[in-house]
Amino acid sequence: MRVLITGAAGFIGFHLAKKLLERGDEVTGIDNINNYYDVNLKYDRLRESGIEKDKIDYGKPVRSGRHAGYRFTKLDLEDREHMAALFADGKFDAVVNLAAQAGVRHSLKDPYAYINSNVMGFLNILEGCRHNNVKHLVYASSSSVYGANTKMPFSVRDNVDHPVSLYAATKKANELMAHSYSSLYKIPTTGLRFFTVYGPWGRPDMALFLFTKAILEGRPIDVFNYGKMKRDFTYIDDIVEGVARVLNVIPAPDPKWNGDRPDSSSSYAPYKLYNIGNNNPVELTQFIEALEDCLGMKAQKNLLPIQAGDVPATYADIDALVKDAGFKPDTSIQTGIRLFVDWYRAYFKK
Repeated sequence: MRVLITGAAGFIGFHLAKKLLERGDEVTGIDNINNYYDVNLKYDRLRESGIEKDKIDYGKPVRSGRHAGYRFTKLDLEDREHMAALFADGKFDAVVNLAAQAGVRHSLKDPYAYINSNVMGFLNILEGCRHNNVKHLVYASSSSVYGANTKMPFSVRDNVDHPVSLYAATKKANELMAHSYSSLYKIPTTGLRFFTVYGPWGRPDMALFLFTKAILEGRPIDVFNYGKMKRDFTYIDDIVEGVARVLNVIPAPDPKWNGDRPDSSSSYAPYKLYNIGNNNPVELTQFIEALEDCLGMKAQKNLLPIQAGDVPATYADIDALVKDAGFKPDTSIQTGIRLFVDWYRAYFKK
């Protein structure tokens, strides 16, 4: 397939591009390489894919020196003119939208960045799919959409109308926008609610990265909700395997869908939602203990109350993913953390 991946210099996008190229797809990647976190990590990811920093210029495609089927363009999702041209030229069979302004806590500091990228940018993706006969749009949602919900595990059939951060609200907005385009223009769309992704080449603002850096530097780590947080930590390889499989499962209208008893995960339109999580919530204290074992060092803990916008627990019901895509994430935190630590030590030479 000819696949467009947005956010290709990001954590998940980098790994997904590698996965799709290995299976023989032709990939176009875009990313605006913003400075939300260290851009050097983003450029290093691109270099791993054969894209050299000194050849990157806004709006101009760069061919990979490592993969014949890969090209990359530095581009803002909000750039309506360039995005329209990208879609017209690319003739994509499928699109995977991973680009977004990430981070729950940062959305309290810079809300406009979330509307620009996650809402306006996503509209440009939808319009590109609408006008260029894209056969399947897969897009990143988030476990954050479950917000104030407390019934566990979180099901894609549950109502998710009570977000507790603007980040979560923009991801819910993506699901609603996608449904409207599926309904109006019959574009097959699939939303993927990711649950706490971690692993090599991960984001520096995520807990595992922050904890590892602080412990190795002999600094205390901030442990919110006094360590009583629970997260359905999901290893990066499981995430990209799930995305790659779902890409081939093009949604169709559900003949059993009933407006009197609406199922949030499907529709009379070609629309579908899935959770991708490990289906095994782990308490933060246990996560830290596994990291301490891998590092051979004990953490100094600064115990703090829960932060605004955070939820105390996440837990993914993945029955629909297993049924439709034939895949169940299963990487243990012990294995996943060890692989991350091995990468971290090699990358930072620590």
